[in-house]
Amino acid sequence: MNGKEQEREESAGFREKLQSALPPLGNAEPRRDLWPLMRQRIAEGRKPLFSAAVPWLSRVPWFDWALLGLAGAALLFRPGLIPALLYHL
Repeated sequence: MNGKEQEREESAGFREKLQSALPPLGNAEPRRDLWPLMRQRIAEGRKPLFSAAVPWLSRVPWFDWALLGLAGAALLFRPGLIPALLYHL
C-alpha cells in the first residue's frame, strides 16, 4: 500500500465519521422572508438612548464614557499620570 492509497482511505474514513456526526439538514430555508424586517429596521434608524435635549450624548458609545471615567479616576488617584496621558493625546 503506498502513501496515496493510505491517504485516500484515511480521508474516506474521516468523511464517513463527519457525515455520521452531522446529520443532513432537512429544510434549511427560513420560515419567512427576512428582508422586509431588515428594511424596516434600517428605515427606523438608531434609537437614541437619551432624551433629545442632549442629542450629542446619544451618539457617543457607552464604552467611550467608561474609558473617560477610568481616565478621570486615574487622574484623581494618580496625578503623576497626567504627563503620560498628555503625551498620548
